[in-house]
Order: sequence, then C-alpha cells, then structure tokens
Amino acid sequence: MNRQQKKEHGGFSRIVYRCIRWSVHLLYPKITVDGAENLPADACIVVGNHAQMNGPICGELYFPGKRTIWCASQMMSLKEAPAYAYRDFWSGKPKRIRWFYKLLSYLIAPISVSIFNNARTIAVYRDSRLITTFKLTIEALRDNTNVIIFPECYEPRNHIVNSFQDKFIDIAKVYYKRTGKTLPFVPMYIAPKLKKLCLGKPVAFNPHKPIEEERRRICEYLMDEITGIAVNLPRHTVVPYANISAKNYPCNIPDEVTST
Repeated sequence: MNRQQKKEHGGFSRIVYRCIRWSVHLLYPKITVDGAENLPADACIVVGNHAQMNGPICGELYFPGKRTIWCASQMMSLKEAPAYAYRDFWSGKPKRIRWFYKLLSYLIAPISVSIFNNARTIAVYRDSRLITTFKLTIEALRDNTNVIIFPECYEPRNHIVNSFQDKFIDIAKVYYKRTGKTLPFVPMYIAPKLKKLCLGKPVAFNPHKPIEEERRRICEYLMDEITGIAVNLPRHTVVPYANISAKNYPCNIPDEVTST
C-alpha cells in the first residue's frame, strides 16, 4: 500500500484488517512451500493460479520473503467493490438465489476495502491510472520485493488453469528500460487441498524481442509450467478460477488417465 492509500484508510481500518488477518491465519490450513530455491536472488514476478481466494490468502500469509500482490482496484473502493464482487464471483449462480449474492456483495464491500487497502497490495487499474500500477510495481521490484500476480481470465485453457491476460508482461519491458536488468517470471501453483504452494523454474524476459512475441512466449511457458506442476503432484481436487459448485471441481489427474 502506498502513502496516499495509508492516508485514506485510517487506524480503525487497520485494526479491522489485523483482526481479520489474525482470524484467517488461525483458521486457514498451514501451507507448505515447495520450490523456494527457484526464486531468483533478485526480485521477480511470481505468476500463479488464482484458486478463487486461496491464491491471495496463500500469497499474503505464506509466500516466503518480501512480497506484494496485484489487486483489482475495484476491490479497494467502497463504491466499486459491490458490482465487481458480484460480477466476478457470483454472477454465475442460479437465478433464484442471485438476489442473496447481490446483497452479500454490498455486505462484504467494507471488509474488502479494509483488507485490500491494508494488506501488501498494489492496486491494478484498467484506465489511465495504469501508469500508477506500473510505477509502484517497478518501485517494489527495485526494493527487492517479489510481485505476485494472478492473471487468469474466464477463458478456459485446461483442467488446471484458465488462460492468462498478458499485458502484465509489459512490466518487464519498463523494468529493463529503467534498470538494464532482465526480469524473471516464476510460475506458482496453489494446491489448497494438498496444503501446498509450489514454485517452478523461472523464465526471463527477452528485451530484444517484440513485446507481442514475449507476451505470448512467457504466458505459454507459465501456463504450461503451472499445469505440469499440478499434474505431477499426488492426485487432488483442483480449486478452479471460476466460482462453481464444489462438486464440479476437476481433479489434477483426470479419471480417464487413472483408469487406463
């Protein structure tokens, strides 16, 4: 959180956040980290599957070392949070109960604003303020703070991960211009059912290639690596990006594979 955000969210909000964080830390299962040796010595971008709220929770509570997490700016605004939460989390619910989730989206808005404005986050804007997102991200990286991003969208890719929005790769282009360093991207798979956070081998941005090519190459690598990490773990239920019924959650090893 930057200085301006701290001014806008006072002591009471921070107290609420600390109480919520303490409660979540107490109740949420202890997560073990595999592959921490894959983190570069310098700061990097860590890219993971969202696993609904599990990704941000694991990133905040259990990711090793200094880190900050990209967060949708709407979830940090009392005015914008209800509509965003309903659209992103619950719009797929059956029509007969959507009224309940619309109400819930307003009830959770103050909690959302308290959490995301006091946790280690960087607001992600989708308008002219995107320059602020990039500026704060570069500052964090230069301060040797790893930046965690969950870039899935609603377009399915496979049974493990959805396709990635790819513009976050542009951070590496700006970072190279500012520092002369190539930025690594580290794949991360969150497996709540196994109580694991798994880190894979990094891929480095190539500043001498067209940005469109690098977006495609790096995102393909990250999605494939996250999938590979998942399918090589013991059989478990995958928590998908979409907020669907738990009975429809996929397995990391499809039934047709285990039956052959």
